[in-house]
Amino acid sequence: MKRTLLIIIATILFTSCSSAVKFTSGSSSKYEDNNSEVVTVMYGKASYYGSEFDGRSTANGETFSNKEYTAAHKSLPFGSLVKVTNLANNKTVIVRINDRGPYVAGRVIDLSRKAAEDLDMIRAGVIDVKIELLK
Repeated sequence: MKRTLLIIIATILFTSCSSAVKFTSGSSSKYEDNNSEVVTVMYGKASYYGSEFDGRSTANGETFSNKEYTAAHKSLPFGSLVKVTNLANNKTVIVRINDRGPYVAGRVIDLSRKAAEDLDMIRAGVIDVKIELLK
């Protein structure tokens, strides 16, 4: 029993000391990549939320804002930080998963408009992306 408790405490201490992705203060939440470890890499199509979703509830209960750096993914845990790269121009953005979707066949992530603007994908609407789950 004591050994199990010690293992659990040690695990918590070691994982809490790992490098973290931090966000900057300012008018919008933008995350910085502080050389975070990449856990998983995925490729697929990305789209972005239309303005009609602004103010609606997300799957995790937050109020959606197109001015934040957030995204929807079908299975990644809420709160996950992912680095999304536009494969056409190599622009990147880090977003936090706070919703489920996309619900259109062939798409793997829906981005907020702010994230989509940073990736320079507004005109295209749907782009090929690399998605890196950060630890």
